[in-house]
Amino acid sequence: MTIVRPYAPGDKYACLALFDSNVPDFFDPTERHLFVEFLDQPAGDYFCIEQHGRIVGCGGFAREERGQARFTWGMVDQAHHGDGLGRLLTEHRLQEIAKAGDYSEADLSTTPRIAPFFEKFGFVETGREKDGFAPGMDKVLMIKPL
Repeated sequence: MTIVRPYAPGDKYACLALFDSNVPDFFDPTERHLFVEFLDQPAGDYFCIEQHGRIVGCGGFAREERGQARFTWGMVDQAHHGDGLGRLLTEHRLQEIAKAGDYSEADLSTTPRIAPFFEKFGFVETGREKDGFAPGMDKVLMIKPL
């Protein structure tokens, strides 16, 4: 059984294992300390995907200065890429943002390799930063009107 539930502090090490499973293909190791800090005090709403009692994905969203919903730290265990969990997580976040009723757009930062995935949900590229995450790892800025 697969469920999406709110993150709890006891989920920290399972979420860090998800991060580690995605290094270096999707995250740079230098970003890990930022994720640790985030997990210690998550901003906004943060969720875990649990499958058969094991955390296999996590991600959330938070309100930004302009009032938009910004996707935060989304990832799926690399062993489960292609299983539809990224879609589940993205759809869940968009549903929760819509349910809140006070956002006009959602935005996110991702890599060029992942940007086409988010385009399937209506996100469009608004900019690119060379080496925005780390050397050799560009940042793609994307937005979706709601």
